[in-house]
Amino acid sequence: MSDHTKTETRRNAVVLLSGGLDSMVAGGIAREQGFAINALTIDYNQRHRCEIEAAKTIAKELGAVRHVILPLDLRQFGGSALTDDIAVPKTGLTDDIPVTYVPARNLIFLSLTLGWAEPIGAHDIFIGVNALDYSGYPDCRPEFIASFTDTATLATKEGAQGHSFTIQTPLQFWGKARIAQECQRLGLDPAMSWSCYDPTPEGMACGLCDSCRLRRKGMEEAGVVDRTEYAATPAD
Repeated sequence: MSDHTKTETRRNAVVLLSGGLDSMVAGGIAREQGFAINALTIDYNQRHRCEIEAAKTIAKELGAVRHVILPLDLRQFGGSALTDDIAVPKTGLTDDIPVTYVPARNLIFLSLTLGWAEPIGAHDIFIGVNALDYSGYPDCRPEFIASFTDTATLATKEGAQGHSFTIQTPLQFWGKARIAQECQRLGLDPAMSWSCYDPTPEGMACGLCDSCRLRRKGMEEAGVVDRTEYAATPAD
C-alpha cells in the first residue's frame, strides 16, 4: 500500500512540523503514542529558513512515513517581520502582540494540514502550540484550537459523515522549561530544532529575538544542554 493512502497497522496522524522545538516535541509525543507520522512543513518564504532544514532532520529522526514540504509564499502578503522588510525586535518580550506575528498563520497552516489529513484517513492532527511561554500570538490560544476543531468537522466530508477530527495540542499549557524536559525524556536532541527568528549570515541563532530568549530561558530552567550556537547573549 502506498504512503499516500491509509496505513493498515498504525493510525495515521499529520504533524505540523515547523522545525522548531515545540513542533519537534509534539511530533515525538505522536511517535510515542504509536501514530504513523505524516509530517507537513510549510515553506512560507520566511526569513528564518534554517527551520526548513531542521524540519527535514527531525522528520527523519521521528521516522515519518512521509514528509511534505509545501511551498506557500506569504511574502506576497507581508505584514510580519518574518515575511516583510521589518526589523525583528531584539529588546525582549512585551505585553503587545509582536511584529513577528504572521497574520492568521496557524489558521492557514491547520487548514492545509486538514486538507492532507482527510484523504489519508488521519483524524489526529498534532500542532506544537502553547499558551504559556510564547510571544502572545492569538492563534496559539486554546480558544482558537477549539474553534478550529469545530470548523474541521463542519468543513469536511469526513465531518459530515460523522467522523470528527482531533487537534492534538500536547504542549498547550506547558512552559518552555517543561517542553525542554519532555524533549529530553523523549530522547530528542534540542539542537536538531531551530527557534531563531533572525539568524546571522553565518547561520548562528541571533540569541536576542523573542524566540531565542524563550528557548534559552526554558533550557536553563530545565537544566537541559542545548548545543545551539548563539551570536549574542541578552544583557537582562
